[in-house]
Amino acid sequence: MRLVGVYSFNGGQAAIRQRYPALLAEVEEIISAVASSEHRTKSSSERTMLGRQLYSPRALNAAFKAQFLQKGWQTSVRIACEYPTEYYVNGYTPTHSAQGAFRELDFVKEKLGVEVQFGKYAFMVYNVCAKMTIFANHKIIDVGIEIVPAKEFADQMSTGVSYFEQFVWDLQQRGVSNIDIPVLILGIA
Repeated sequence: MRLVGVYSFNGGQAAIRQRYPALLAEVEEIISAVASSEHRTKSSSERTMLGRQLYSPRALNAAFKAQFLQKGWQTSVRIACEYPTEYYVNGYTPTHSAQGAFRELDFVKEKLGVEVQFGKYAFMVYNVCAKMTIFANHKIIDVGIEIVPAKEFADQMSTGVSYFEQFVWDLQQRGVSNIDIPVLILGIA
């Protein structure tokens, strides 16, 4: 596994290189460390594709978490959600409470947020265009990094995931909004 793609959303690469060069180096070291532990991130299940053992997104996430923790990053940083109820109409009262709801960012250090995304497609664009903005509004981060698989790597995973090329296309088609924060998208294979 190695870094194969870099996309700068809203000036993310320049902002991170200027404000957080040491942390960017840490993130690159973490990617290298996870790559060197590749044998532990293969799926232990019997599922194979054309006779190949597949990568487990869950094992990859655990490997990244272990590496980020070793370097002193905060993990699972949460913001509690207090959902408004004054917009219900006609006396509607929900039967289930959203009590305990939260938004979570994978890793934070010195106001740099990092998301590692080997899961469902919808979360990639959501992470950059909504979640990272929310965490910036709460003064937890000011820039972000999103680590995602390239298409070649996504095709080797045990579950269906999205990939760097698709993500970059979506962001390019969407464009940058005045509320977006700078984010660096890193594709790995």
